[in-house]
Amino acid sequence: MIRSMTGIATGRGAAEGHGWSWELRAVNARGLDLRMRLPEGVPGLEAALRARLGAALARGSVTLSLRLVPDGAAAGPAIDATRLDAALGAVAEVEARAAVAGVALAPVRATDLLSMGGVLSDAAAEAVPEALRAALLADFEPVLAAFLESREAEGRALAPALRREIDTIERLTGAAAAAAGDREAAAAEALRAALDRVRAAVEVDAARLAQELALIAVKADVAEELDRLAAHVAQARALLDEGGAVGRRLDFLTQEFTREANTLCSKSGDTALTRIGLEMKAAVDRMREQVQNVE
Repeated sequence: MIRSMTGIATGRGAAEGHGWSWELRAVNARGLDLRMRLPEGVPGLEAALRARLGAALARGSVTLSLRLVPDGAAAGPAIDATRLDAALGAVAEVEARAAVAGVALAPVRATDLLSMGGVLSDAAAEAVPEALRAALLADFEPVLAAFLESREAEGRALAPALRREIDTIERLTGAAAAAAGDREAAAAEALRAALDRVRAAVEVDAARLAQELALIAVKADVAEELDRLAAHVAQARALLDEGGAVGRRLDFLTQEFTREANTLCSKSGDTALTRIGLEMKAAVDRMREQVQNVE
């Protein structure tokens, strides 16, 4: 089963005197980009989470956020009364010394005091017991499972759309083969008529004529392109059946499909074959849009 690169999951938990909430989300990316927004003071938590995500995911821009709050603590920063008193005492001493020295100071604002070290603290960022790390990692597992399921659910929706475009490319490959066969008869008749006109006007070297005819035949032949298109169709279906992290290989195949469709158009020399090639390019473009979301 293929998986999408986009997904989201949330979760909540509580243990060891703390409550927390998770948010795990991802969008498309060329590789795997992990971004963490975690509280400080939980030793080893980020490394453990990165290892777990790295083992479960292959591609995507992934953001993991954790909000941790001690039980009974207000969400957000708190004032340390002892350190505030110390800061006020320090400010008073500075102002007294400045007055003796005859130095005028600007009035002290509350924000100045709050910026002094330790006066404003975030209770959620303080050191926490080692047991909390284990509780958080255990609680993260169902969040990750829900996240992977959201990716798989979107992958289940992507797969039929991709198969439809692959079927379209296969159908157009067959139509191109038929059009190329019809084109050969018409082209041969037109070439014979042109040769008759040339022979009637000038003397033609037989060896040079054979060489030029061979070059024309090679340039117009689309058999190799059709064979490669058929092989690419088979490989694309095999990748969808294989599932897992096949997005990069599917993306490469869309490039190959585009290359063959372009060559088909450039070699066609026939309105019907050109029209088929353009339809095929449109189908490949639709397929590429879907593939950009496959892990």
